[in-house]
Amino acid sequence: MNAEVMFVSGMFLAKRNSGLLRLGGCSARVSGGVGRTWAGRSRVRMAAEVIDGKLIAGQVREEVSAEVAEYTQQTGKAPGLAVVIVGTRKDSQTYVRNKRRACDKVGIASFLFELPENVSQSELVKVVDDLNNRNDVHGILVQLPLPEHIQSEEVLDTIKLEKDVDGFHPLNIGRLCMNGREKPLFIPCTPKGCIELLDRSNVPIEGKNAVVLGRSNIVGMPVSMLLMQRNATVTVCHRFTDDLENKVRNADIVVSAVGRAGLVKGDWIKPGAALIDVGINAVDDPSDKRGYRLVGDIEYEAAKERSGWITPVPGGVGPMTIAMLLRNTLEAAKLAMG
Repeated sequence: MNAEVMFVSGMFLAKRNSGLLRLGGCSARVSGGVGRTWAGRSRVRMAAEVIDGKLIAGQVREEVSAEVAEYTQQTGKAPGLAVVIVGTRKDSQTYVRNKRRACDKVGIASFLFELPENVSQSELVKVVDDLNNRNDVHGILVQLPLPEHIQSEEVLDTIKLEKDVDGFHPLNIGRLCMNGREKPLFIPCTPKGCIELLDRSNVPIEGKNAVVLGRSNIVGMPVSMLLMQRNATVTVCHRFTDDLENKVRNADIVVSAVGRAGLVKGDWIKPGAALIDVGINAVDDPSDKRGYRLVGDIEYEAAKERSGWITPVPGGVGPMTIAMLLRNTLEAAKLAMG
């Protein structure tokens, strides 16, 4: 239906051709001729707006690139990010390669430190401590996971607060969780990217019911704090949560970061809800040359027909994680400049 929607005497009317089509008391949003309907108030259901994480991440990178150029001109040196990787995990190597490539594209200098799988705890801590003292390094990222014999917490705690561009230092996390205190210097990249996607897609947060699936230190806990800071009413769900379906049904915003393909069923979704799918799961698919395809935690096609906004997997949250890392690194450089 190509319609122009107007509000007349407490109801919405859709103007089509020479006549008016009454939609009743629904609250419809029109963008480019397509209406968006809202839960509990609409009898018209339209497909979701797909939140293009690649596009939005590209916008963020362009902004960062311009600011990096200005910073470099002012200071005579580029912001610097040191990446430490232990072992030869293929997925970690891919992530590190993508991060360094992204740095290069926006003008951030990247320094790679590759350590063997059997590196000792003390040797790894010394590498991080040396980077803390380098003036050309503004941000430090230790690629996770680390080998089992390494205490990740001790290594991450070694990173200087002002260089903690991953946002995992206990002081940064602690400040994120406290109202009325000093703000964290850096926010973890993936949660920060989730909020950026909502904001740039004009999804209202204040006063909304938000459900976060997963309570990890990397995504679930930080993103729930960020949503609460924006005055959403937040429910955090986990493997011990009773009646998960009913909690999701009442959510205006769903952020899923569990890592279980199809955990959230399409018919659970409240019409008009915003869905941020952080999960990335490989499922068998003989039709794909790889033998598998990547999917999220949410049943995408079914949920797309009910939701107002939805992120695809891949191409949704993933690109934003690196974009937020670039922004955090730039902020660290500015912080060092004083």
